[in-house]
Amino acid sequence: MSGHDSAPQPMQASKSPGLAGAAKIPGDKSISHRAFLFGGLAAGRTRVSGLLEGEDVLATGRAMRAMGAKIVKEGAHWLVDGVGNGCLLEPEAPIDFGNAGTGVRLTMGLVGPYDFGATFTGDASLSRRPMGRVLDPLRLMGVQVAARTGDRLPLSIRGPRVAAPISYRVPMASAQVKSAVLLAGLNAPGVTTVIEPVMTRDHTEKMLEGFGATVSVETDAAGVRTIRLEGQGRLSGVADFVVPGDPSSAAFPIVAACIVPGSDVTILNVLMNPTRTGLIATLTEMGASIEILDPRSSGGEDVADLRVRHSALKGVTVPAERAPSMIDEYPVLAVAAAFAEGRTVMQGLEELRVKESDRLAAVAAGLAANGVEHVEGPESLTVTGRPDGKGIGGGTVATHLDHRIAMSFLVLGLAAEKPVTIDDAAMIATSFPEFTGLMTALGAKLESLAE
Repeated sequence: MSGHDSAPQPMQASKSPGLAGAAKIPGDKSISHRAFLFGGLAAGRTRVSGLLEGEDVLATGRAMRAMGAKIVKEGAHWLVDGVGNGCLLEPEAPIDFGNAGTGVRLTMGLVGPYDFGATFTGDASLSRRPMGRVLDPLRLMGVQVAARTGDRLPLSIRGPRVAAPISYRVPMASAQVKSAVLLAGLNAPGVTTVIEPVMTRDHTEKMLEGFGATVSVETDAAGVRTIRLEGQGRLSGVADFVVPGDPSSAAFPIVAACIVPGSDVTILNVLMNPTRTGLIATLTEMGASIEILDPRSSGGEDVADLRVRHSALKGVTVPAERAPSMIDEYPVLAVAAAFAEGRTVMQGLEELRVKESDRLAAVAAGLAANGVEHVEGPESLTVTGRPDGKGIGGGTVATHLDHRIAMSFLVLGLAAEKPVTIDDAAMIATSFPEFTGLMTALGAKLESLAE
């Protein structure tokens, strides 16, 4: 994070007039990784627009280039000429993934079944993270792994002459493990099956289908999903692949438009995958005016434009089972709840204790500093709102180098009676560098207090 070594950059948000205009948010990270992976593997050319050009995603692009794909940037687009399924080349040097956990785990799955060797490295942080949950199913397919203790980077893998397709029950809710096994199945003969007891985000299944793979998904009465992939089929490039906007980034202008009186904002090209839209469902239950315009499909994914207007919100109880589809959005939901009539109860938040910061404690402290009535439980948060914003604001929020805490409380300040200050805005650049410019273009009053 940039915030560790540079001077903090405090920022203040003040009561704003109605927000208006259209906003285009950054591309979704999960889908950006997969655009390089599948485009680099498919036969023919994939033209990608809207890619999130963060360090993590670019590392995945470099990995595919090292194995034969041609990837060039032309204006606002990326042109990816793939090698064809089954035709990756052995990389000449170790592949460095920096800090990209998603990139390295999915790429290991993709190259595992190839009859060649590949070595993966990463930065100090990535080298501490366990890779075993992806390597275990690859071993069942015949992949040999040479790694340090605890299956951590740097490590080398070597595929068998012919990989064995497997049926694998994912032991934990992990889209990365599921995806790694499906990608490995692309170069194994026969059918590879993944059994998923708890549904996780399904971008891999949808995008594989969009690139021409034969995939089937069945869900039984208990909600257990069985995903079958036919190996060694043809994948074809997608002529015009548009990466949808990240719903977690869209959350900030959406909530701001809901709570700032007189607002009417349209957010373009938002990913509407049902595993990612918990916040929109919750705000709609609270009475938010969110109109879904031009719903369409892009590379197998659902996308739409959202028109959001200022709304009289009412408190609701958010069920714990919705948490996986909106875990990153609870901080900004708490901000919406601060302006809703009555109480909003959020449950099942234990995962927030182990994010970039203890997000639950950080949200509660920020609410306390700005006069918002709330109760923090071990894994719950209850917020009692003030629709007129009276008595809210005037405090300084400790962000703990957490970008979502920083952006959420800047949104609070746009509708609060008194300005809200955050101690550091430097780390916002890691996930959403366009945030300040995008919000001020809509009319938000944000001011840097840095010396």
